[in-house]
Amino acid sequence: MYDIPFLDLPPLRRAGGTVRLPGSKSISNRVLLLAALSAGRTVVRDLLDSDDTRVMLQALQTLGCGLERLDATTVAVTGLGGRLPVRQAALFLGNAGTAMRPLTAALALLAAREGGSFELRGVARMHERPIGDLVEALRQLGADVAYLGQEGYPPLRVHGPATLRLEAPIRVRGDVSSQFLTALLLALPLVAQAQPIVVEVSGELISKPYVAMTLKLLARFGVAVQRDGWRRFTIPAGARYATPGEVHVEGDASAASYFIAAGALAATAQPVTIEGVGLASIQGDVAFAEAARAMGAEVEGEANRLHVRRGAWPLRALELDCNAIPDAAMTLAVMALYADGASTLRGIGSWRVKETDRIAAMATELRRLGATVEEGPDWLRVHPLPADGWRAAALHTYDDHRMAMCGSLAAFNPARRPVRILDPKCVAKTFPDYFETLWQVVEADPADIPVICIDGPSASGKGTLASALARRLGYHVLDSGALYRLVGLAAARAGVPTDAAALQDEAVQARLGELARTLPARFDGGRVWLGQEDVTAELRSEEAGAAASRVSAIPAVRAGLLALQRAFRRLPGLVADGRDMGTVVFPDAALKVFLTASARARAQRRHEQLRARNEHASIESLLAELEARDARDRARSVAPLAAAEDALALDNTHQTIEESVETVLGWWAQRRPFEA
Repeated sequence: MYDIPFLDLPPLRRAGGTVRLPGSKSISNRVLLLAALSAGRTVVRDLLDSDDTRVMLQALQTLGCGLERLDATTVAVTGLGGRLPVRQAALFLGNAGTAMRPLTAALALLAAREGGSFELRGVARMHERPIGDLVEALRQLGADVAYLGQEGYPPLRVHGPATLRLEAPIRVRGDVSSQFLTALLLALPLVAQAQPIVVEVSGELISKPYVAMTLKLLARFGVAVQRDGWRRFTIPAGARYATPGEVHVEGDASAASYFIAAGALAATAQPVTIEGVGLASIQGDVAFAEAARAMGAEVEGEANRLHVRRGAWPLRALELDCNAIPDAAMTLAVMALYADGASTLRGIGSWRVKETDRIAAMATELRRLGATVEEGPDWLRVHPLPADGWRAAALHTYDDHRMAMCGSLAAFNPARRPVRILDPKCVAKTFPDYFETLWQVVEADPADIPVICIDGPSASGKGTLASALARRLGYHVLDSGALYRLVGLAAARAGVPTDAAALQDEAVQARLGELARTLPARFDGGRVWLGQEDVTAELRSEEAGAAASRVSAIPAVRAGLLALQRAFRRLPGLVADGRDMGTVVFPDAALKVFLTASARARAQRRHEQLRARNEHASIESLLAELEARDARDRARSVAPLAAAEDALALDNTHQTIEESVETVLGWWAQRRPFEA
């Protein structure tokens, strides 16, 4: 996950390959609650690991539910059997509607029957999302539910005991959010032992597929709800939850929409294959595939897999009632930018009460890209953008995961404008690794992937600065010095000498060049790997540094490493440090910095590093060694140490690393096309 203020996406040109989806948020939190309400042990596999599921798991644990993490996506839940071992708790549910609404209903009914007091709170946005229709339905039943803030919105307190009135039908509105009905359907089996309980829906029920999903999951846990159209639902007398023993969570069909869209926009050579959700899905958002087909995408499906290619181009304009696919419909709004006419999405009034007012937010951000957008109470009309109408935009995400994921699709624009996603970590709500997963199935032209080069003499702090910049920008990092050290290490292990005399031998030079060309180097989590071995510590020695300086002067070594170094230019960008990154390896880099400091300052820094590792050397000896290495590097015939003509000089003799980082980020901001 990119826990950074913004993430820049370069222009994306192609899509293809296979992606495995995380588990569905809607299914994950429903199954967790059902397992918690059942008696016995339920193993939940392929569970989504995200903010919304974490707050649900924490709440269930607080309520006394047994949880055992078997692996990253598998949890064993020992249920409460419809009882309340904990009678008082304060629950924080973030911005998870799939946790707030069902837990409110379940705890209100359990507290009424057994006694207890529970507070349910969330983030500020959750306290702006309406829950009044659910509270009104619970009060009809006799449950004691109080608002702790604004009437009609969380936070809430549920209290008991209370006398429940179960004989008359319970009425609940269906035209604001289907989660109110879902919450009642999940909770009412807890109190339906003596007689059947009827729920009647007033108004047009939105998001019917989500309710259908709830009914199917209820049946898996032993409760068969009778449905009379979409107006009347009956929980049978004697209903009791029973664990199915094991449940597999489907891949998230809403998340699939972004990869279906990527295939529709750019999968020309090979399809985008989406695993984890398919034509047999119980999720309503799988119907997004039909909407994509209507816009011209070629979509083929199996029970648990979809294959998508670009078909009609430009995409065909669409007019669609999106009542059944409200979350996935957001993806259609961005796809409409690539259509042959204006597209109108109707039946999306529920967007107004989601993580943000999504109608207003989507209209605002599409306009930043240059689009003409019209909006109404429950509709959005998006006009396509001509190739010369796209702008490089910094897109606000409103702490809404779907705004961030939808926004990424604008990077396929034909004008080859980059797109900035502000607060990209908001995808943690449902898909923490969304951007990393996107990189698996999309490509950019190498020239469009931004590179920042940090060149300079030994011990100037290039590696420290490059690593800090890469963290701030979410970019990959290339420590070219480590590559030369790796060549020296690989040579030692292969018995190839690297002393000055041996390096005069052309055969030795050729062997070193071959070692460089096939070097199995990898940087991961601040560690350096040679094949499957972590060699970070070995590369820090002064001997390794000296060997690197010697082998770096060999033309065959530099030629062998050139392709490897350039292969580090990967999405979303690269910060490369060395002595010839800006002059030889990446002469087209968007920003080149030549970092230096006085020789004495560099010797002092090296001395402090050695002391931290309990190694000892005098500052004067280190100074002499650095000056000799500088002279050797400047005098070599191949790629001598020198600043690129267009490099910006940065003397950090008297700067902290934080000051150097801010200086370079300021230069970088001046070269990006986004408005301040």
